[in-house]
Amino acid sequence: MLLNYAGVFIVLIWGIVFPVILLLVQRIISPYHPTVIKRQTYECGLETVGDTWIRFKISYFMYALVFLVFDVETVFLYPWGVLFKNLGLFGIIEMFIFIAILVIGFVYAWKEGALEWIA
Repeated sequence: MLLNYAGVFIVLIWGIVFPVILLLVQRIISPYHPTVIKRQTYECGLETVGDTWIRFKISYFMYALVFLVFDVETVFLYPWGVLFKNLGLFGIIEMFIFIAILVIGFVYAWKEGALEWIA
C-alpha cells in the first residue's frame, strides 16, 4: 500500500529539499557587503519624507481578501461548465447551492462594509 504513495513522498521530499538547496546556493554565491548607504530607506530612489513606517487602513486588506475569495471561487465554475451535460440534475442542484453560499457571503461582506472604498 505504501508503494502507491511513493510518488507523493518523492514530491514532498523534493518540495522540501529543493528550496533548501536553492537557499544554500544563494547564500554561498551571492555577495553580501552592507554599507550605511545600502541600508538607508528610499522611495523610488528619493529620500523619504516623513515616517517610513505608516499604517494602512484595514479596509484595503479586507477589500483585497474579499476579491480574492470570490475570484478563486469562480474558478470552480469552469469545471462545472465543462461537465454540465454529464452531471445531470444533481450537478445543477449542487451548483445552485454553491452559488447560494457565494451570494450569502457576498451579502454578508456588503452589510459588514468590506466592499466600501473610503479613503
